[in-house]
Amino acid sequence: MKRIAVASALSVAISAPLQADDGSGTYAFDTKGQHQSINFKISHLGYSWLYGRFNDFDGEFTYDAENPSESSVTVTIDPASVDSAHAERDKHLRSEDFLYVDEYPEARFESTRIELDDDNPKEADIIGNLTLRGVTREVTLDAEMLGHGEDPWGGYRMGFEAETELTLSNFGIPMDLGKASRTVELFISVEGIRQ
Repeated sequence: MKRIAVASALSVAISAPLQADDGSGTYAFDTKGQHQSINFKISHLGYSWLYGRFNDFDGEFTYDAENPSESSVTVTIDPASVDSAHAERDKHLRSEDFLYVDEYPEARFESTRIELDDDNPKEADIIGNLTLRGVTREVTLDAEMLGHGEDPWGGYRMGFEAETELTLSNFGIPMDLGKASRTVELFISVEGIRQ
């Protein structure tokens, strides 16, 4: 009798379809492992490219596989962590001429809606409000899901990349180095751990 019960259970288990994890859930940014970055690129007078990053930021996102447009993301950035690999320039970037970090110690992005790409389900426009230097403006992140799945430590991860372009004057940044230097490109890469 035991053999029949075991055989029946095995038969059911084998014939039942495997339920793949669709990745839905809430994810915290992997700040501990630093599997994330916010980099920027801006022209210097039209003669060279200046590259840099923000070293300290955190956030979380929710992913709804059945209704991806209902997903969301929130990011907070410490603008004082700006790092262009040049101490004197970074000091200037933190000043009133640019990020004015003494007065505005946090930048924040909160999504308001997500518009999926009809041709590629892994790509979407993430529209939301970015508050930088005390000014809040709507921006669009051109985003792509890189993948999701189990990690070697028993967790579950999901990763995204996104990019956008900001006009400095739209956020009250008064420094104007000429037409070539009025916009900055941001490149964001995050890996979240499901909570």
